[in-house]
Amino acid sequence: MGFIPVVVIALLALLCIPLTFIILLLARKLRKAVADMKEAERQRGEVVSFFTDFANSFRDYDDPATTMSTMAKYIAALVEADSVAIYEMRYNFLLAAGVYGKYPLLRRRDAVADNDPATLLRLLRREKIRIGEGFIGEVAASRESDCVADALSDSRFKGFGPNIGSVAAIPMERDQRLYGMIVAVGRRAFSDEQIELLEFISTQVIMMLSLLEIYADRTRQQRLNQELEFARQLQSSMLPQSLPAMEQFELQAYTGSAKEVNGDFYDFVEIDKDRLLVVLGDACGKGVPACMLTSMTRSFIRSAVSHFTTMEDFLREVNGNLYRDTDEERYVTLGCCLLNRNNGVVEYARAGHTDLLVYVRNHLRSFYPAGAGLGVLPNEFATFDTISFELRRGSTLMMFSDGLSEALNEDNEEFGVERLKQVFFESSDGGDSLEITVNKTLEAVRRFAVEQADDQTIILIRRR
Repeated sequence: MGFIPVVVIALLALLCIPLTFIILLLARKLRKAVADMKEAERQRGEVVSFFTDFANSFRDYDDPATTMSTMAKYIAALVEADSVAIYEMRYNFLLAAGVYGKYPLLRRRDAVADNDPATLLRLLRREKIRIGEGFIGEVAASRESDCVADALSDSRFKGFGPNIGSVAAIPMERDQRLYGMIVAVGRRAFSDEQIELLEFISTQVIMMLSLLEIYADRTRQQRLNQELEFARQLQSSMLPQSLPAMEQFELQAYTGSAKEVNGDFYDFVEIDKDRLLVVLGDACGKGVPACMLTSMTRSFIRSAVSHFTTMEDFLREVNGNLYRDTDEERYVTLGCCLLNRNNGVVEYARAGHTDLLVYVRNHLRSFYPAGAGLGVLPNEFATFDTISFELRRGSTLMMFSDGLSEALNEDNEEFGVERLKQVFFESSDGGDSLEITVNKTLEAVRRFAVEQADDQTIILIRRR
C-alpha cells in the first residue's frame, strides 16, 4: 500500500475525530435550541390563555364560586399543578373561595366524590384556617411564599392522606393587606420560575376577589367607576416597588396616570449578575383592556428574558407573541436600555417609542434607532435596530413617554421634545439630583399644558 498513503489515511482519521465531535456538539445545541423554542411557545400559550380567560371573566359576577374555581383551573394549567385552591380572608380566617382538581388538603376527603368540585369547595369552606395555624396559616402569617417539596415528610401535613406531593403557598398581599392565599399542589416540586409566576398572578386574583365583593351591590355606573379604579390599582401593582440598588448607576423613576387608566408601565429586570434591562412602555387604549395588554406584555418580557440572547431577538419574540395574540388595534410601544455594570456600556433599542435623551459633558444627544411598535407587524416585516455606547461617569440618560412631549396647551400646541430637552439639559448641567430633574420636568409640563390628558412616565439613569 505504501508508507505515504498510510500516513495520509491516519491523518484523515485523526482529523475526523474532532470534526465528529464538533458535529455532535452542534447537533446537541440545535436540539436544545429547538426544545427552548417549544418551551417558550408553551409558556406563551399558557400566559395568553390565562389572561384571556381572566379578561372574559369580567362579563359575569353572578356566580363567585364558579368564577374563582375557573381562576384556580387556569392557575393550575399555568404552573402545571394537579390542583389549586384560592383562599380569601374573612373575619381573620382563611376561607376557600375556589378550587380545582382533587385538592388533597381536606381532612374529610373521604366525603367527597372525585367528580364533585361543588361538594369539595363546600367542605373546604367549613375548614376555616386561622392565621398562624398549620402550613397555610403559617405562610399567611409570614406574608412570604413557601414551598414544601415533599409534604408527606412534613408534620404539618399529617392527617391529610397519602397523595399530597409538593405544596406551594403564595400570600396575596397588596398595600400591607392580606387578601388571601393561593395554594398549589403537584406531584413534582415547583420550580423557582413557577413560584414567581404564582406571585405575579396573585395580583390579578386580588383584583378579581375585590371586584366580586364590590359588584355584588353596586349599580352599573358605580361598577364601571370601580372597575377603572381597580384597573389603576392593578397597573400600580405591576410597577416595581423599589429601584434596583446599583453601585455603578443611579436610577429614578416616576409615573403618573391621567384621569382614566391608560397603559404606561416600566420594569427593571435582571438578565444576569452583570446586566440589568430597563424597559418603559405604553400600551394603547384605556381602562381594563389596556391594563390586560400591559399585563400580557410584562409577562412576555419576563418570559423572553429567561433565555435572553440579544436585544433584537428579545424584541422580536415579544413582538411575535403580541402580534399573534392581540387584534389590529392593540399594540405597545417600548424603549429598552440594557445596562452593563462592568463597563458602563448601554445598549438601547426601541419599538415605536420616544427618543432616548443623553446628557454628556455639557451637551445633549438623542438616540432613535428604528423599530415598529410591538404587535403592529409580523416578525417577517418587523426590524429592531440597536445602538451601544459607554455612559461616562456623571452622564445621565432620560427615557420618557409621549404623555410629556405631547401635552397640549390652550392653543393646541404640543410641549414637544425640544422643550423637554431644554429642561433636561438645564437641570443636568446645573448638577441637580435625579429627583429634582424629574420634578422640574413635570412642573414645566404642568405649567404649559391645560390638563393631563395622557399618562406621564420618566426614567432617569446616571453613571456614578
